[in-house]
Amino acid sequence: MSAVTAPAGAKWGMPDLIPAAALLGIAITIGPSLGSLARPLFVLGCIAVSWYSWRKSPAAHFRNVLLLFAFAPFARRLVDVSAGFDGASLMLVGPLLAILVPGMELLRGNVRMSKAVAPAVVVVLCVIYATLLTILHGGWSDAASGALKWLAPIIYAATLATLADRDELLEAATSAFAIILPLTGAYAIYQYIDPPEWDRFWMQYATILSAGQPVPYGVRSFSTLNGPASYATFTATGLLLIFICRFRLLPILLASPALIGLMLSQYRTAWIALAAGVLFCLLFRRTSLRAIFMIGAVVALGLLALTISPFSEVITERLATLGQGSNDGSAQERLQQYVTLWALPDSSVIGSGFSTVDVGTAGSMAVDGMIIACWQAMGIPVGILCLFSFVWAICAAVAPTARTDTIGAVAVGAFAIGALFQLPLAILGSGELGFLFWSLILLTPRRDETPPALKRSTPGKV
Repeated sequence: MSAVTAPAGAKWGMPDLIPAAALLGIAITIGPSLGSLARPLFVLGCIAVSWYSWRKSPAAHFRNVLLLFAFAPFARRLVDVSAGFDGASLMLVGPLLAILVPGMELLRGNVRMSKAVAPAVVVVLCVIYATLLTILHGGWSDAASGALKWLAPIIYAATLATLADRDELLEAATSAFAIILPLTGAYAIYQYIDPPEWDRFWMQYATILSAGQPVPYGVRSFSTLNGPASYATFTATGLLLIFICRFRLLPILLASPALIGLMLSQYRTAWIALAAGVLFCLLFRRTSLRAIFMIGAVVALGLLALTISPFSEVITERLATLGQGSNDGSAQERLQQYVTLWALPDSSVIGSGFSTVDVGTAGSMAVDGMIIACWQAMGIPVGILCLFSFVWAICAAVAPTARTDTIGAVAVGAFAIGALFQLPLAILGSGELGFLFWSLILLTPRRDETPPALKRSTPGKV
């Protein structure tokens, strides 16, 4: 995989983003006036955007779905404040269905599956097991929701790994984040200072415990995404790609608000993942200078944020918790989840399948990290197999850096290292985080220069 370079005019990929941008613009401006009708129309619009952009190219499709995942929750909140809270989150199904459209290519049977997707295939089998468990318990709705959230990202990533050029996809992701991060970063700062009505409305009805309080300076910034974890993970990934793959002054300056927004999310898991990825980049000749520059930028903006009193207090307190160890309340809550599962009559050996019980409901247990998620849904034996497959995929993404230090290979390896640190702390296998994880983790450089399957089978005619 060569360094990601492209003509200056093509790097931003703005023409490719017109379908998703148009849909989101319509949903944001007209959606609230349409009421509940806006929800199914938005889902249909996501499918149409997916079909159109896939016919253009996999890179164009990747850009569009990144934009949809980044801004669909924002459009949903605007509609909700007008039409009433939607507990089913129908509009968030749109991006998931959008990434299923290219999967039709794999059903044709005339393409040879990439070897890189082998770990993903094992995860698919584990997810099928959890889905069947859920159905046996009578949770048809939970089974459909869980299967969609876990399987759609894998199917999409497998399609990209099999049919698309990895350099083009990495460039597509970088260019999309170069546009997304300035917008989401600026909004995250504004949201922290004075959360708008639609954000406060959503926080009150969604009972999301990790987003803080719907008051000025009380929000853990989640920007336009569906929570601090999603926002911080997307931001950390985008910053890594921009600093490492696109080492240019303008994109870095425009992404600066995103660094402050990442701090205001107070999501330490993404901080740790980004730090691990940057340190990994220090090990390689072609990326060491970029990593040093990124460290300098983080320190400089961190010091700037500490001079602003509304920001400094919350950031300082959150940083201090990293060294608290056993006194960290969040760490204690995570350890308690293991105790709770082990105390069950069968220690959850078989698993209980997928569940969509709101963590705000009395008696419900929060699920943090892939270990807990796999253990609870799949049981100990199948859960361990699923976790092993995630680690297998991560190792496969890091391994190419042993034989090549090209910028693209190192960037994917750095993302994988960050994901490894996130596994015990974040649910990387489903929803928007699953989409981000699998789409990037399977961008493994080939050992030879064999053209990708895309050049033997034209995608788009779904």
